Amino acid sequence: MEFEEKTLSSQSIYKGNLIDFAVETVQLPNGKTAKRELVKHPGAVAIMAITDDEKMIFVKQYRKAVDQVLLEIPAGKIDFTDESPLETGKRELEEETGLSAEVFELETSFFTSPGFADELIYIYTARELTQVETPRAQDEDEFIELVYLTFDEAWDAYEKHLIYDAKTVYALIAWKLKKATE
Repeated sequence: MEFEEKTLSSQSIYKGNLIDFAVETVQLPNGKTAKRELVKHPGAVAIMAITDDEKMIFVKQYRKAVDQVLLEIPAGKIDFTDESPLETGKRELEEETGLSAEVFELETSFFTSPGFADELIYIYTARELTQVETPRAQDEDEFIELVYLTFDEAWDAYEKHLIYDAKTVYALIAWKLKKATE
């Protein structure tokens, strides 16, 4: 059975700083047509920053889309077409935490919501962290607080729904699996 859908037409509805929105008419495998509402996103990177004393660094911030304060791992979008995911990760770690890492290891990448968006997020582990003397500034509209948690403290925050987004839940599960094999 074929699954691919052929794009017959595409209409740009909105072009923003973070996302673009389009409506596409597609031909289905059975020959019928359908509309697809799609979010176009440049991609993102998230960082599991782990200190020498085995604490993970989280960013506490308000998220308007869900109207909640969340604990998340540091993350940000790929801002430039010539910026690699690794470069984005290093930039975001410095902007959000003031730190750099000697070790940056790609854990995985995945689509965040493939039913309507093309956002691909890369998740890195960062270790051997050091303070940057003059770190890059945070984004002007970013109000964050850094929180350092042990694994048990982070898992407790997850169970209390303080950690409630997919990338950070993934980070906790990956951390748990790594701890189980150590």
